Amino acid sequence: MTMEIAFGNFIILGLAVYRATRLIIEDTVLEKARNWVWKKSSPKKPGIGYLITCYWCTSFWIASLVVISYIIVPIATTAVCMILALSAVAGLITAWLEK
Repeated sequence: MTMEIAFGNFIILGLAVYRATRLIIEDTVLEKARNWVWKKSSPKKPGIGYLITCYWCTSFWIASLVVISYIIVPIATTAVCMILALSAVAGLITAWLEK
């Protein structure tokens, strides 16, 4: 079995992984959740606490979930990823304009 993906979909999924990763690691909206996790698992030691401080680590697992989801339910995954991707683009443009 081979998996082919259009370039546009690849970009959408990639931006979605970036946005979801940033949401987990940095965004204020999930700060309480991060603090709760860090009470259970220190961000300075290997484990879930550290995982949510590391872009490389978190993005790997987010990307894995996105790919598995895309294989199982491609239309729904693309719809959710489109929302995340558009949010990522808006955030990147805002960051660029604010330089």
